[in-house]
Amino acid sequence: MRTSTRARRALATLAASAVIVTGSLFTATTAYAAPLPPDNVRVVAALGDSITQASMTCSSLINCPANSWATGSSASVGSHLLRLRATAAPDNAVGYNNAVAGAASGALNAQVAKAVAQGAQYVTIEIGANDACTKTVGAMTPTATFKTNVQTALATLSKSAAAPQVFVAGIPNLQRMYELNRSSISARLAWALLGTCKSMLANPSSTKAADVQRRAAVQQRVDEYNQALVEACSAYAWCRHDGGTVAGYAFTRADISTRDYFHPSLSGQATLASLTWAKTQWVS
Repeated sequence: MRTSTRARRALATLAASAVIVTGSLFTATTAYAAPLPPDNVRVVAALGDSITQASMTCSSLINCPANSWATGSSASVGSHLLRLRATAAPDNAVGYNNAVAGAASGALNAQVAKAVAQGAQYVTIEIGANDACTKTVGAMTPTATFKTNVQTALATLSKSAAAPQVFVAGIPNLQRMYELNRSSISARLAWALLGTCKSMLANPSSTKAADVQRRAAVQQRVDEYNQALVEACSAYAWCRHDGGTVAGYAFTRADISTRDYFHPSLSGQATLASLTWAKTQWVS
């Protein structure tokens, strides 16, 4: 299996007309390596934060990985793992959810190391919300640092013997999350009690210029992160980005959990699974 996988990587590299130098990146912005046939994908690993852990979608206020858009087992969500199985992948294909609630981009490479050790042949990445969701605007991760963190993680994946296909999902529009529920007393109370994403959600009722500008600054940084994700992923033929699908999606109230009024609900996880699967190597 590993020998054939390496052969596929070599053929894809030739097709992209790229030269690989040990330890370096190569550019292939318009061509993608041919993905493994679904029936060859036996190990899937999900990386990221609480969104991929499906936090706030069940009785627990922490993690509900069974409901994850990436590797969850819930039929109502229809995760990437379940969709791979449905397209002829072996029923015993396993999924590892290495995402960590609260994780920012600086923690991504450690999650990658787990995926490499697990022999993941397909890896999903969703990261960045916690780089922007800080106590203050000044505490947000600089865009250059964010991009370096993602590039480092992808470089580590490039050395994996399993030669995984990678899918990178964008960061949802955080200002949209705020605007959906800013008029809700329950939402404002939850945001205050939980201390949720203070950089965006502090003083939610305020229309003062300083608060309006603060929210705009947070969303601007998220937009920069999303562009960094595109650029980092585009440097590898085996990495596919969602093409702005998640960032551009106008979440509805039904998509948002009423436990914290910020994370995707069960329905929101299903929406994420559907939106992103349509942009994967096996569909688009």
